[in-house]
Amino acid sequence: MPRFTVRAGNRLAYEASEGRAPGVVFLGGFKSDMIGTKALDLEAWARAEGRAFLRLDYAGHGQSDGAFEDGAIGDWFADAAHVIAEVTEGPQIVVGSSMGGWIALLYARANPDRVAGLVTIAAAPDFTEDGYWAGFDAHHRETLMRDGRIAIPSDYGAPYVITRRLIEEGRDNLVLRAPLDLPFPTRFLQGTADADVPPAWATRLLDHATGPDMALTLVKDADHRFSSPEALALVRRSVAEVIARAGR
Repeated sequence: MPRFTVRAGNRLAYEASEGRAPGVVFLGGFKSDMIGTKALDLEAWARAEGRAFLRLDYAGHGQSDGAFEDGAIGDWFADAAHVIAEVTEGPQIVVGSSMGGWIALLYARANPDRVAGLVTIAAAPDFTEDGYWAGFDAHHRETLMRDGRIAIPSDYGAPYVITRRLIEEGRDNLVLRAPLDLPFPTRFLQGTADADVPPAWATRLLDHATGPDMALTLVKDADHRFSSPEALALVRRSVAEVIARAGR
C-alpha cells in the first residue's frame, strides 16, 4: 500500500524504500503513474543495490487525489518537489520519464543543491507549447480557447483532455527559452522510433543545456515506452554511471 503526504488539499501517493545515499527519485510521465514498468524495474535495481528509492504520483495521477484535468505543469512540479522534500534528505539522483523529464529539469533548475545527478528518458520539456499548441490547427486552437479544453486521441487508452490552463500555465514553466545549467552528471536517453517525443527534441535539449558532464544516448528503433529489456538495462546502467561520476 502506498504512503501519502498532503499538498494543496490533495493526498499524494508515494512509495519509498530506505538505503544508502544518494537516493534515486523516479518522476513519471503525463497521465502515467508510479507502477509503470520503468519505475518498478528501477526500484528493484535500487533495492538490490541497497540504495534509497522514491517513486510518486502527481495529483490527478495514479493513486493520488485530484482530477487530472485540473492540473498543470507547475502543479505537478510542486507536487514532486513537496514529496521529495518530505521523504528524502540530501542530494538525489533524479530520473524523469517523458513529462517527468521536464519536471526533473524544473526541479534541477530550482534546487541544484538537491540534485547529485540527472537521467532523463524520452524527456519532453516544453511539450505543451512545442508539441500540443504548435501542432494544433486554427480550429483546434479556437476550440481550446473558447471551451477551455479539447480532447485528442491517445495511443495509451482514452483520449487526453488538454485544457487551456495546461497550455497557458505551461508557458510559465518553459525550460528551453532561458539558460539551463545542469552542474552535475547528466544523461539523456532517447529512442529513434519515438512517435511522441521527436529525437530532435533530445538533441535540442543537449544543445541548449550547459553542464560539465552531459551526454545523449540515442537508441535505434526504441519507442516512447522505452521499456524493452535492453532499454531498461540502459536506464539502470545510466543511473549507475551518474552515481559513479558524482563520486557517490
